[in-house]
Amino acid sequence: MQRLGVVLRQLEELVPLLGSASEPGKAVLDAIGKLSKHVPAGSVTPAAMKGNIESMAMRNAQQNQQMQALKPQGGAPAPGGAPPPTQAAAA
Repeated sequence: MQRLGVVLRQLEELVPLLGSASEPGKAVLDAIGKLSKHVPAGSVTPAAMKGNIESMAMRNAQQNQQMQALKPQGGAPAPGGAPPPTQAAAA
């Protein structure tokens, strides 16, 4: 339940960015209301918040490394490019 509590805190921080009167803001507030019934008061400690933030940062760094490895190297043409001209077209 501690992890759900951390997610709820993050959703609460999102509401001011969305605006509580907007459709997304209303949906987030509705989700907070429904999910908060399952998280006991005081279940989220500062240490849990810090641990979750560190975990997300590590996961983000790993995903960035994976994305960099998947990017084409140098000036290689992208797949699906136009084929080279034939001799008939060149003449």
